[in-house]
Amino acid sequence: MTQTESASPTMAPWVFTALIAPFGILGGFLGVTLAYQLGEAKVSTEAIAGLIAVSYMPHTWKFLWAPVVDLTWSRRGWYFAALLTMVLGLFAMGWFGGDGSALGVLTVVVLAANLASTVIGMAVESLMAHRTPDEQKGRAAGWFQAGNLGGSGIGGGLALWLIQDRGMSVTASAASLAAICLLCGAPLLRMQETAPSTVPAALDFRVHLQTLWLDLWGMVRSRGGALAMFVCFLPMCTGAASNLWSPLAGQWQATANTVAFVNGAMGGVISALGCMVGGMLCDRMDRKAAYCLYGVLLAAVAVAMAVAPRTELAFIVATTAYAFVVGLTYAGFSGLVLEAIGRGAAATKYSLLASLSNMPIALMTYVNGWSHEHWGSAAMLFGEAAAGVAAVMLFMAVARWSRPALAAVRLTS
Repeated sequence: MTQTESASPTMAPWVFTALIAPFGILGGFLGVTLAYQLGEAKVSTEAIAGLIAVSYMPHTWKFLWAPVVDLTWSRRGWYFAALLTMVLGLFAMGWFGGDGSALGVLTVVVLAANLASTVIGMAVESLMAHRTPDEQKGRAAGWFQAGNLGGSGIGGGLALWLIQDRGMSVTASAASLAAICLLCGAPLLRMQETAPSTVPAALDFRVHLQTLWLDLWGMVRSRGGALAMFVCFLPMCTGAASNLWSPLAGQWQATANTVAFVNGAMGGVISALGCMVGGMLCDRMDRKAAYCLYGVLLAAVAVAMAVAPRTELAFIVATTAYAFVVGLTYAGFSGLVLEAIGRGAAATKYSLLASLSNMPIALMTYVNGWSHEHWGSAAMLFGEAAAGVAAVMLFMAVARWSRPALAAVRLTS
């Protein structure tokens, strides 16, 4: 971290909400609007789940190009370049995703748009890490994830409402979302920022990479960093079932308007509220314990939905509760990660942990789709809950085991 970065003024938390919203809008458009439209076009649930799982691929490997954001240009420059690219991808998704006849092309477009969205995330995450005081990282994480999940509600609910109630085409609804995404970058228009650098610019680029590596290795060697990495591999707090609410809504007699409202507009607001609550709690208790608590709550909601009657009211209540707890889990994850990464090469460190965390999300999305096709929605929900509880128990055991090991190292050093 340079002297300039350490002296950087703090940013208002709401700014992170606006800046990350396009990231969520893209996911919401795919997971709600396109998923519903493809389901109406008789595309199988397994195929839709596969397309959504593919969208996680760039997010799984984004740590490979995160150092470019840390070592070159400015966070502001990378943000706007990625935003423009993602907006074009969002429009193309609407163009090719209306009737399910071009799944191959749509898959390529989804990959490209999500690749651009990873860079948006990196730029915002780095700004958040460098411009948030340590004691407010949980709150900043809450605002950040409120924008992510609130944006997802806009991307899904608003677009689907425009199609169903206003007679817009899928392409026109995507164009409307693209315009909103461009507006979200407004807070950075007047922000002055120099290109990030961990060492003087006159030194060789290899020194930059070495410094970045030492920063990353220091995080991995710490107990907090190691536990944060470990939890990323576990299928807890994935919220994967929410990716399939749209194609499964018919089993609860839920209409298109209900899907648009509950999983879109209202779902986004509820998730954002969950993020705010989850972020505040993370600043008031151990962040690892908070994350585990949120994982258990998410599993409990999945079980309740599995045993609930298949009515539209049950669908509304269950998915709303699920959205609130997903908000808790997202804020919990970001708070845990911000605590572990510190500052320095923040984009690389955050991206590494976020990339790892997308692996179980993608896996559970595909597993949920497969289990639904073979055993039905109840088995899908029970399976996700069982995996989540098992993961929480394993993480708690490892966290407890690592305490005396750390104490022994300190005594011998």
